[in-house]
Amino acid sequence: MEKMGAHNILAYIGVLFAMTSYVAYATDPTQLQDFCVGVNDPNDGLFVNGLFCKNPMDAQPDDFVFKGLNIPRNTNNKLGSNVTLVSAANLPGLNTLGISMARIDFAPYGLNPPHTHPRGTEVLTVIEGTLYVGFVTSNLPNGGNRLFTKVLYQGDVFVFPQGLIHFQFNVGKTPAIAIVGFSSQNPGVITVANALFGSKPPISVDVLSKAFQLDQKVIQNLQSLFWMDNNH
Repeated sequence: MEKMGAHNILAYIGVLFAMTSYVAYATDPTQLQDFCVGVNDPNDGLFVNGLFCKNPMDAQPDDFVFKGLNIPRNTNNKLGSNVTLVSAANLPGLNTLGISMARIDFAPYGLNPPHTHPRGTEVLTVIEGTLYVGFVTSNLPNGGNRLFTKVLYQGDVFVFPQGLIHFQFNVGKTPAIAIVGFSSQNPGVITVANALFGSKPPISVDVLSKAFQLDQKVIQNLQSLFWMDNNH
């Protein structure tokens, strides 16, 4: 349990990249960040939609390598989970390729809380443990939202469509590990509770109390809590 076998993780990485690459061109190169405000003077521009490219003649083998995904991450937090994202930010060779991946570690009964990836579909494979996973559809024409859930075991694969709220919960008494692939080099993540109750500046109490039909004091209490981020 201390380390995953190198051959196992490489096999899963290969499968996940194969599964996500076919939709990569449908996702990227659309927006790779929340917004990109235009400027008239290029000297004022600090960002591009993605990352600047290194001269191909200066590229090195290390630009295409990320090491250590076999190492268990620390799950000693309120959620009992830890997400390690491998993207163009820490694996530069992924830039413009339209894919990324992550390792998710779960403590017993650990949770990767409800969240969305606004720019990418997610494909998850369970490496160890048992996970209860699910996603919620967008608003349906006849009203409401449909929930799709499944209990996954070692070797099972589940897909979370782009932009939909989803979650993963370790229902086992032992730690769990999952490897995921994304159809974007920067899928982004919006953790629902953090965004609603932990934004800075905070969303109006009047807005949230009316939206959730809760007393304003309940909303104020929720906003006073520490909403942790398990993504690293």
